[in-house]
Amino acid sequence: MSLFITLAADALVAVLLVATILTSVKLSRRIATMKADEPAMRKTIGDLVTASAAAERAIAGLRAALDECDRGLSERLDSAERAATRLEDHVEAGEGVISRIGAIVSQAGRHAVRRESEPVASPATVAVRSVSTSERLDVALAAAHAMSERALDRLRAKAA
Repeated sequence: MSLFITLAADALVAVLLVATILTSVKLSRRIATMKADEPAMRKTIGDLVTASAAAERAIAGLRAALDECDRGLSERLDSAERAATRLEDHVEAGEGVISRIGAIVSQAGRHAVRRESEPVASPATVAVRSVSTSERLDVALAAAHAMSERALDRLRAKAA
C-alpha cells in the first residue's frame, strides 16, 4: 500500500506540475502581449498628460478672458450710469427751457391782445399789427419747438 500511496502522490505532483507549466505558459503569453502593448500604452498616457495640460491652459485662458469681460462690462455699466445721469440732467434743463419759452410765448400773446385793444389811428394798422403779432408768436413757438427737438435729438445721439 505504501507503493500505491507513493505512486498516487507522484501522479498528483505530476498533474499539478503540468497544470503549473500550462498556467506559466499562459501567463508568459499575456506578459509578452502586455509588453508588446507597452509603447502604445505609454503613448496613450503621454497623450492624456499633454491633453490635460492643454485643457488646464485653456481653462486659465478662459478665466482670464472672463475676468477681462467682467471688468469691461463693469466699466461700461458705470459709464452708462454716468451718461444716464447726465442725460436726466439735460432733459430737466431742456424741460426748464421749454417751460420758460412757453411762459414767454404766453406773455407775448397777452401783450399782443392788450396792444390790439389799444386805440390805433386806422383800422388797417390794427389788422397789420394783429397779423404781425400772431405771425410772430407762431414763428417764436415754431422756433422754440424746433430748438427743443434739436436739443433732444442731440441728447439722444450722445446717449447712443
